[in-house]
Amino acid sequence: MTALYTASATATGDGRNGHVRSSDGVLDFDLAIPKEMGGPGGALTNPEQLFAAGYAACFHSALKRVASTQKITLVDTAITVDVGIGALPSGGFGLSVTIEAELPGLDEATAKAVLDAAHQICPYSNATRGNVEVQLNLA
Repeated sequence: MTALYTASATATGDGRNGHVRSSDGVLDFDLAIPKEMGGPGGALTNPEQLFAAGYAACFHSALKRVASTQKITLVDTAITVDVGIGALPSGGFGLSVTIEAELPGLDEATAKAVLDAAHQICPYSNATRGNVEVQLNLA
């Protein structure tokens, strides 16, 4: 694969209770472990929120591309991505992802077909396939 764009970010400090900064400085903020994982929580983000935001935006673009190529009009769509983190039975930690699509105006069969097709072309879906359990839902 030839990369069309490469993002770069650096983490410093204490990992999940540290700091991240993108190479261009657009992202530049502290992180905190969520209270549910024994951290301070509060008004700071965490890696799972960042992953969920990136996946949601990327998947939404893939969905719109699929609809466009199939000449399907989408109106007021939204993609919500939930990212879970937990211990794996084999040791270490893993992620789970649930993608919920709001596709008003589409019948269920068409909505499911567009959702499944988007899951095949989304770079985040391709990166996680076979490594992370991803569940697709229609709202």
